[in-house]
Amino acid sequence: MTNNPIKLGFIAAAMMNIGGVLLFSRALTNSAINDFDPVVMSNFGLLMIMVWGLAYLGAAFIHANIKWLAAAFAIEKLVYVVVWLLWISNNSLGAVYAQDLFAGMFYSIYGINDMLFMLFFAWVFFTQNKATSTR
Repeated sequence: MTNNPIKLGFIAAAMMNIGGVLLFSRALTNSAINDFDPVVMSNFGLLMIMVWGLAYLGAAFIHANIKWLAAAFAIEKLVYVVVWLLWISNNSLGAVYAQDLFAGMFYSIYGINDMLFMLFFAWVFFTQNKATSTR
């Protein structure tokens, strides 16, 4: 991939998904994250977020057209943004911070993080075409 900003963006997305989950969940031992959203943020859900991170990392090293893969990633991030907006509108961050600082930070930033990477993936989708995306 010769387009370094795209490659670095995919690597950054991977590191945020993998490193962020491992940090804020304390390597999947922080049950406070699970307690406040036991469906989406169960340990299984957190593990799947890290698997998405592995997919982003793999995509960083694809040397061909990545347009539609970026579109799939943008949609995946959109789902998490919508889930976060619904969660944030129906829950108290104060209650999360009162139980655990790391869980509070996680719930404060994960939707914003996902929105930024959703925009990045959408940008990749809209700027790539078959002629320019041979990397």
